[in-house]
Amino acid sequence: MTPTTGRLPTVDYLGLFRLLPTGYLVMTPDFVVVDANDAYLASVGRTREEIVGQPVFEAFPPSDDALDHTGVSRVQRSFERARDTGRLDAMPVQRYDIPDLVHGGTVERFWSLISVPVPDREGRTVLVVQRAEDVTDFVRERQRTEADRERGREWRRRIDEVEADLFARAEEVQAALRDRDVAARQLASLAHVALLLTSAETLAEVEQIVVGQGMKVLGADGGAVVTPHPDGGWQVSMSAALPEAAMDAYQRLPYDSPLPACWVARTGQRLILPTRDSGLRFHPVMAETYENTRRLGWALLPLRVGDKLIGSLAVAWAEEHAPAADELELLDGFAAQLALALERIWATEAQRAAAAEAQQLSETLQRSLLTQPTRSDTLEIAVRYQPAAAKAHIGGDWYDAFATSSGGTVLVVGDVNGHDRTAAALMGQLRNLVRGMAYDSDDSPAELLSRLDGAMRGLGLDTLATAVLARVEQVPGADVPVHRLRWSNAGHLPPVLRTADGEVRVLEPAGDADLLLGWDPGCLRTETVTDLPPGSTLVLYTDGLVERRDAGLDEGIARLVRTVQAAGDAPAEDVAERILRDLGPDSHDDDVALLVLRGTGPA
Repeated sequence: MTPTTGRLPTVDYLGLFRLLPTGYLVMTPDFVVVDANDAYLASVGRTREEIVGQPVFEAFPPSDDALDHTGVSRVQRSFERARDTGRLDAMPVQRYDIPDLVHGGTVERFWSLISVPVPDREGRTVLVVQRAEDVTDFVRERQRTEADRERGREWRRRIDEVEADLFARAEEVQAALRDRDVAARQLASLAHVALLLTSAETLAEVEQIVVGQGMKVLGADGGAVVTPHPDGGWQVSMSAALPEAAMDAYQRLPYDSPLPACWVARTGQRLILPTRDSGLRFHPVMAETYENTRRLGWALLPLRVGDKLIGSLAVAWAEEHAPAADELELLDGFAAQLALALERIWATEAQRAAAAEAQQLSETLQRSLLTQPTRSDTLEIAVRYQPAAAKAHIGGDWYDAFATSSGGTVLVVGDVNGHDRTAAALMGQLRNLVRGMAYDSDDSPAELLSRLDGAMRGLGLDTLATAVLARVEQVPGADVPVHRLRWSNAGHLPPVLRTADGEVRVLEPAGDADLLLGWDPGCLRTETVTDLPPGSTLVLYTDGLVERRDAGLDEGIARLVRTVQAAGDAPAEDVAERILRDLGPDSHDDDVALLVLRGTGPA
């Protein structure tokens, strides 16, 4: 390759290495630590002085889980393969615990690891570099998601058992009261309230059903539901029939309150206070309760799911009232139904919160892989990622733009099949493979895609992906900064190019389109070359930008061409914003990855 003419700024490679956002460890061929960048040191909680000069497996002893069947660390085997073959060695996600220097013992960690050999001029490996990304949060979130699913199945089983028990209990009560018309009507009304409880979706709805309708069905003159408050103590939802003084006095209560409803919620024991005297004997605080509520008869029942106490139900009568045995059975059944409904609501809310947290973590992880592009004095590069409007905000679309060791710029836009965490994880692996292969290589785009295809097969990355990979290099000897674009297309949508004279065209390959990645690693790949004079604008994108349910791809690409034409010679950032604005914020059904490159300088 002909070197670029003109003076370039001197690069502080050591400083650049130390500031890279991804962790790197440098070792001798015998795996003695030579250096590590700041990101690596931060991820393992060590200083450079502590590990430089040490054998890496003395600084970070492997646990039994990290050993293969021969008793040797799997990470060491990766180092050896990279050293002995002279080829990059990427590992699947590995658990490798690191020493806890503060508390002793080790800390469980999961890593995405790549071992890279560094050869001398004769091709002998003189250094081994490990690229290490800490993916512990991602792995733990995936494990929590699986645990949540298992808990969901357990809750469904428990719900079915409790509901079956409640129906059986209701049938027994109905048989006992068959000849009593009043009791029969009460059962029917209670069944209706129970049905309402099964369809309630929020805690407020459950409480309103109980205090608003359930108390009337039970023949009571009011009552309350006592449940734990998120900030500690108890929260109380009361019937509107109770006086305003009760509302003001009892909406929020301390955990150790002597009031009967709080005592039942703490102990799980049913408490019947049929008379004023029985209440006063329980605790003197009842004198104030009788005055505030104007209710003299009380039945207080624990809300329990299995062995877990979740609150209490207070049922009140205006006059002194001693519930009969059949009435207490109704109260117990109603309390059991209420407890089940409350637990279902809380479990649903917890699952929603966990899903939202997992979604946020997943999207953050994906966006962390979509790094900002390289900066250049003669190239403007703008990138955008926009998740699907109606799906999970994570998937396999990606972009990348980075400078190689020889001064060129590599551009990639690709799409891994799928819209889930698996697709995002595979996307991250493919992105890192491309970076590792292209950074210190002069391979053409077609050669790089072929190598990537082979690596996917060799590393067991069982997926299909499309990609456009391009290499941009400045043409030597030109009076103005003219760049040469060399690209290869693996089953992806064609780039769109606007030249300095305003012409916009779609960059189709000269022959038939090449196959997707992962389909046939032995297939022949082709590439195309074109010049990019100053003022040229190149657009790479994924199918979410142009694909619609109500329109074909050709129509979507034509729409993109019109948008690029209308953008004129605007800066790359403005072009990217205009393209997404034309797309519409809620009209797409797939992720969008977008990369816009523009050559600067006089046209």
